[in-house]
Amino acid sequence: MQKDQIPLYVRLSPDPHRRLELAASASGRSKRQIVEDAVRAHLDGDGLVVGGLALREVPPEILTLGEAAEFLRTTDSDLERAAARGEVPGRRIGEGWRFSRAALLAWLATATGSGAASPEPSDPVQADSRI
Repeated sequence: MQKDQIPLYVRLSPDPHRRLELAASASGRSKRQIVEDAVRAHLDGDGLVVGGLALREVPPEILTLGEAAEFLRTTDSDLERAAARGEVPGRRIGEGWRFSRAALLAWLATATGSGAASPEPSDPVQADSRI
């Protein structure tokens, strides 16, 4: 095995196994080459590519507390506390929180070195205002 190759061991069901064997036999290429070509042709790092189009789930514009915490890679409780203090752009709706994905990205881009939000919010509505 070459140094720039990583071993991959998979178990295939009978039909895909048969198809891979037939493709290797008919093309004269190794199964490794066929799998590498399939990965290059159909996976682009962000999703499955079919017919030249990448299929990706469009992320929602409005995020729940859990979705926003996952997006920011933090815990729900840390995000909720930061939002309640007005450090992160968000809106309280009833007992829950909603966050704009675009506002979170903008906040991340303009946050100061300490990690806190800029002192003046871009939206005059207070972060803890209720609807």
